[in-house]
Amino acid sequence: MRLNKDGAAEVDLPSLPTHLAEDLTQGGNQALIVLRDQVYSLRITRAGKLILTK
Repeated sequence: MRLNKDGAAEVDLPSLPTHLAEDLTQGGNQALIVLRDQVYSLRITRAGKLILTK
């Protein structure tokens, strides 16, 4: 932990894999994501929000 120039505490978080939603949907607005034997649908709404459903 360290203090920034404003005196607020900053914590280094581990780096996480980062993916662009547009890459996952290949430029569209929906993609399927598989976790074990379950299939989930990821959708980008017109408002630019993400919805993940089973």
